[in-house]
Amino acid sequence: MVENSRGQQIDLELLLFRVAAKEYGEHYQNHLLEQYKLYVQMADKISERRHSTNTFFLTVNTTLIAFLGVIAKQNVGDTLSYPQLPWILTVSAAGVILCYSWYRLVRSYKGLNSGKFEVVNALERKLPSSPYNAEWVSLGEGKNPKLYLPFTHIETKVPWVFVGLYIVFAAWNLGVLAAT
Repeated sequence: MVENSRGQQIDLELLLFRVAAKEYGEHYQNHLLEQYKLYVQMADKISERRHSTNTFFLTVNTTLIAFLGVIAKQNVGDTLSYPQLPWILTVSAAGVILCYSWYRLVRSYKGLNSGKFEVVNALERKLPSSPYNAEWVSLGEGKNPKLYLPFTHIETKVPWVFVGLYIVFAAWNLGVLAAT
């Protein structure tokens, strides 16, 4: 049983195994194994997309922070005006919005991966071995950070580090302007 988005308990195996092995015929185990292989490949593809998404957002945010550094450096010692401030505030605001989008995508990928591995585990219950389930159990099911720290725990913090940098950058530049 798993809980869906509306809080209802769903029998995953009832959804997954619509036809009993006897009804299906002699190729049931072979077809089940092939479906399992395809599904594990799909789960791996999701992980690849997740990695690509993180790389994209990390690159964009690093570029934006570097851009802000270059713009702010141009104003060091300039007490007469601060013409780059609108750019600094705009880029910082855009960076915060991008980081929030990044965070939400990471959370979505976490949910998608969790769902995929619920299905993988259900499929493995019908196969001779359960390597993914055994691996998860051997890692303490992610409950002991000394044994295994799920990637998502780290991954969700990175966008907030960038948010902090954007806020500090904007506040510092506003402070410089106020002091002039």
